[in-house]
Amino acid sequence: MSKTQQVTDVIVKQGILPLYFNKSEEVSLEVLRAIYRAGIQAVEYTNRGEAALANFTKMVALRNAEMPGLLLGVGTIKNSSQATDYLAAGADFLVSPGFVPDVAAHCQANDVFYAPGCMTPTDIIAAENAGIRFIKLFPGNILGTEFMATIRDIFPQLLFMPTGGVDATRESIESWFKAGVCAVGMGSKLISKKLMEAQDYAAMEKETKKVLEVIASVRK
Repeated sequence: MSKTQQVTDVIVKQGILPLYFNKSEEVSLEVLRAIYRAGIQAVEYTNRGEAALANFTKMVALRNAEMPGLLLGVGTIKNSSQATDYLAAGADFLVSPGFVPDVAAHCQANDVFYAPGCMTPTDIIAAENAGIRFIKLFPGNILGTEFMATIRDIFPQLLFMPTGGVDATRESIESWFKAGVCAVGMGSKLISKKLMEAQDYAAMEKETKKVLEVIASVRK
């Protein structure tokens, strides 16, 4: 099985891609431990600010030591030099806020899962024509579930995941899955700034477990 397919399967199976960033190395590592305990097998660390690459490198080391099977990806990849840096640091997959053709080409050539952010049918067609099969609908709060439901039939070969605008409620999660997504990307609505500031890792673990349970039940 290709690495791209392996990452796709894990994200689709868990139905969620948690994403977060914290400039503190310690907080970044403890959040990772908390969501892994909750059952997460793929996570996106956001490339924001100067500490991101150093923190991510430590996260990869922690994963290798303690978390077998966990896939670590990086978000907010905007150019090929960022892609190269994070792949060298051990990233299993890459995510962008938009479609970056040279990143897509590099990932396609090297069997790396890449989810570009797309907001219009034009974006989605460009990504599909570049060989991409997994689309991050972004920003999800602007696009909404009706947009997803409307475009679904035009792109039967593609998998869609909204990021932004997905709440940790059954109602919100269910509405997205009914519209045809394969997973939901969740950042601050799951791993909130407040919980990170309080370093309340038990609450993060509990919240993540709850969301995984909601996803499992809405899919039945």
